[in-house]
Amino acid sequence: MAEDFITTKLNPDNHLLLEQPLIRLHYELSRKNFKSVQKQVEHDRGQILSTLKTVANAALSGSQDPFQALATVESMINRLEALGQKLQAVQENEKRLQAKSRQRIKHLGELYTMQSLIDVKYEEWSRTRLDRLLVDYLVRHGFGNTAKELVKRKDLEGLTDVDVFEECYKIELNLKTGTGLTEALSWCIEHKALMKKERGNNALEFHLRLQQFIELVRKRKLIEAKAHMQKHLAPQTEMYQQEVFEATGLFAYPPTTRTEPYVNLFSTERWNFLSQLFVKTHHELFAIPEYPLLQVALWGGLVALKTPTCHSANNSRITSSRSAMVTVCPICSTELNDLAKGIPYAHHSKSFVENSPVVLPNGRVYGRERLRASLAKIGVAPGLIRDPITGDVYVESQLKPIYFP
Repeated sequence: MAEDFITTKLNPDNHLLLEQPLIRLHYELSRKNFKSVQKQVEHDRGQILSTLKTVANAALSGSQDPFQALATVESMINRLEALGQKLQAVQENEKRLQAKSRQRIKHLGELYTMQSLIDVKYEEWSRTRLDRLLVDYLVRHGFGNTAKELVKRKDLEGLTDVDVFEECYKIELNLKTGTGLTEALSWCIEHKALMKKERGNNALEFHLRLQQFIELVRKRKLIEAKAHMQKHLAPQTEMYQQEVFEATGLFAYPPTTRTEPYVNLFSTERWNFLSQLFVKTHHELFAIPEYPLLQVALWGGLVALKTPTCHSANNSRITSSRSAMVTVCPICSTELNDLAKGIPYAHHSKSFVENSPVVLPNGRVYGRERLRASLAKIGVAPGLIRDPITGDVYVESQLKPIYFP
């Protein structure tokens, strides 16, 4: 009984290892929201105080026309009103982020009210989590409309971030097609301060500026290209010396050149590189995992099951009626075999071996008694042995027992 309790006991802390992005993303979005409004307030405050000081001094000295002074004050009032509207929009966005964060904290807090994995409440909670993971997987693979429909049907608006991913992948798609430089650069400028603090440097912005330079050279707009280099690339020479040096050489080569490294700089493959770099930068900035959480969760389960046999030459992923009565190893299945190739083998400190193990001529190992019981159910003739997975038929005398020291 004690062992059954241990295997079904729910450990909330283990679940939270997979759920960190659920909270972290909105924390990063709130921080970005605060930083943007802080920068705007400080900028407008400095401008208004400077103007107000000038007007006050001019009024005291009597050197300014009253109508001009009134116009300046009205301009300051308009600026304050515009700032107030911006702050109101930011406040509404902050309220939305806080409401989502509260809903997510409540969702995760429900784990601490459950004691067992067989609790009915846990089954409901885990179904909600699966729906969240499916939404995350769908939107990352370009099925945004399907993800939105699932969010709508399951009422997952507060627990998912379809809009964040859609913005990211829209820019990624435009970069792949060679039309997203302006959007990507605007995104970099908007998040420049945050990227500088978190990443130390902004490789994405540099490579986007480099691509702008390449496109100007490709169109033979050499004067504009030179001005662009002096403004955006030359100041980065210390950090990107090799890249700037190679870019300078483009002035001497046409887009049809076959000379390295200029052929690579002119190559359209750079658009794929830029799109991948943008997604990587976006996800790192907002603490979004590189892979979909559904895939991460599957890896976590598969790593506990994987053995060298799962990817051996003797492994067969046949799913026919001959193996319908046999439990198929998840890793050996057609659906998950490729997904499990990149993960390490499971580490088991205890060995669980079937009673009276025997090996078939094809190298597969089964417990003798379980094999006989299985064959009796499917009506195999006495004296014959059929591999439950591959269907190969052997004479019983061909079985060889296995002995462990």
